[in-house]
Amino acid sequence: MKAVILVGGLGTRLRPLTCNTPKPMIPLANQPFIELMLLRLRDQGIDEVVLAVQYLADRFRQTLGDGSQLGLKLHIVEEPEPRGTAGAVKNVEHLLDGTTFVFNGDVMTDLDLQTMLAFHRENESKVTIALTPVDDPTQFGLVEMESNKRIRRFLEKPRAEDITTNLINAGTYIIEPDVFRYVPPDQFYMFERGLFPVLMQTGDPMFGYPSRAYWSDIGKPQTYIDVNHDILIGKVRHTFRGEQIADRVWKEDSADIHPSAQIVGPVVLGPEVVIKRGAQIIGPTVIGARCQIGPDVSIEGAILWDDNVIEEGATLRNCVLGHGNRVGQRTIITDGAIVSDQCRLGGENRLERGIRIWPETTLNDRAISF
Repeated sequence: MKAVILVGGLGTRLRPLTCNTPKPMIPLANQPFIELMLLRLRDQGIDEVVLAVQYLADRFRQTLGDGSQLGLKLHIVEEPEPRGTAGAVKNVEHLLDGTTFVFNGDVMTDLDLQTMLAFHRENESKVTIALTPVDDPTQFGLVEMESNKRIRRFLEKPRAEDITTNLINAGTYIIEPDVFRYVPPDQFYMFERGLFPVLMQTGDPMFGYPSRAYWSDIGKPQTYIDVNHDILIGKVRHTFRGEQIADRVWKEDSADIHPSAQIVGPVVLGPEVVIKRGAQIIGPTVIGARCQIGPDVSIEGAILWDDNVIEEGATLRNCVLGHGNRVGQRTIITDGAIVSDQCRLGGENRLERGIRIWPETTLNDRAISF
């Protein structure tokens, strides 16, 4: 079984984390998201995957190669220019020879793909769209179905009084290749505003597949934090790398942890982490490889990528630090703040209220306070 993953976006909503790292390569619980996604597909019977890439394509090649290390066959195809969702799949049509899964590359889900495939075949569908319920339907495009789950119409961000369903497109499709005759070659063309409306007009059978499987878009800072937390607290099926060294505390390879440090899970520690005296780490928290956590540092609900240095007395809560930052003594980073890569933050700063610090920024001591 083959799949196409759409990973051509720029990840603008997640900037500055995506300035140097493609959105599908950002880590979840210390593993690149795209790697986790490929492993899930492999475990559900998909053995060949095409990545439709446009932004920082070489990073995918360097990290994933031909997919053999993950146990599948991988094609990385670079778009000459942005083609949109349907246009990107049309661009790799020559690699497809049968029923194909298509995935948006920014959605975390543990959907049962084999059950969805059985539904698709039972209904002799040309396109099956995974659907997920949402609390506020006015913020999304909704999918309305007949009683047999054949799609009746699409409603784009309806008014409250016009809502007839709370089901939205979950970014996972099963597609029969003959429908791509409707997609113009070498053009920007979307599933949502192009192919799917055309199929409604032609009468090709198109079905919705409602599911309450875990689903989240990782494309915004707070949802990225939330997905990491959901993995750690067990809302998503996940196998952590390394060994479990305490209750819900996982360590990958070696770590130097001072006896006076306190770690309260769920916490994931990357390789070669150093945690010094009196530090307190409270989950759900992720500490990336080679991070150095200084004396009396307090960390709770934070996501740290690799090679961060946190100096004495600093506090990190519900925030994200990218690669290779240094955080000065008694600096506080909290409330959804994002620090990108290679930043130098002096002591006694206070970063909160979702502030975003861009790559290679330097802040003097007490430069930002509230």
